[in-house]
Amino acid sequence: MPAIVVLSGGLGGARFLRGLVEVVDPADVTVIGNVGDDLEVLGLYVSPDLDSILYTLAGLSDEERGWGRGDESWRALEEAGRFGGETWFQLGDRDIGLHLVRTEALRRGEPLSAVTAELPATDGRLRSRVQTPAGEFGLQEWFVARAHRDEVDSVRFEGGDEARPAPGVLEALDAADLIVIAPSNPYISVGPILAVREIRAALEGRHVPAVAVSPMVGGLAIKGPADRMLERMAGGTTPAHVTSCYKGLIDVLLIDEADEGAPLDPSVRTVVTKTLMTDAAARRALAQVVLSVGALR
Repeated sequence: MPAIVVLSGGLGGARFLRGLVEVVDPADVTVIGNVGDDLEVLGLYVSPDLDSILYTLAGLSDEERGWGRGDESWRALEEAGRFGGETWFQLGDRDIGLHLVRTEALRRGEPLSAVTAELPATDGRLRSRVQTPAGEFGLQEWFVARAHRDEVDSVRFEGGDEARPAPGVLEALDAADLIVIAPSNPYISVGPILAVREIRAALEGRHVPAVAVSPMVGGLAIKGPADRMLERMAGGTTPAHVTSCYKGLIDVLLIDEADEGAPLDPSVRTVVTKTLMTDAAARRALAQVVLSVGALR
């Protein structure tokens, strides 16, 4: 069966992956996930994007909030707050169970890649930091604590120069029949993955099609600050601006019907389709289009 490798951030990428594993054998899909927004909260190691993928694929995610576990409660965090603990990053009771097990494994010396089903881009410490007019912030401090209200001038990846791909990442890319960049924020979801030099080099030297799904619909992000970041750092939110984030790394860009007629990058094939994943059928249909343009269907 064809081997598919997907580079993915959290919410949008997770929803795409859910559709993909409903139309192909999940065993044929390898996920390389973002760890740039990992952090420690109350002594627990949290991997927000990897966890979003895990919960979504397991059918456990909170579809209303768009993050975290469904059927969640918050008693542990409330008690932590009573004793002066930080509560700006919300950890639900069920969510904490996962973080406890992961943190214990990491403290035993196990790498992150050994305690998660997806492949983290790296087992090393790679952290996204955003530069804003108000100063530099860690990704989650800016995104959650400051509600991403600050405009972003640039993003740097602390530890990126030293980061090595996690075991299995390069092997998966080398064995792939199709590489997909899921609909995720190019700067803070996909950017940290590409900051690992050997991963970027593998995409640059790829021998199979690479397809990216634009996270824009009508020039706007469905959720989060991707449109604001593209406008400020790339100069706009058209398909051409999205493509500029992946120069030399993709062969095809899928865009939504709402973006048809917007400026394109002539060096990259553009396919117009419905990218808004409103329900299970829409997720599966988008996955089928990706497979089709990647010549797997």
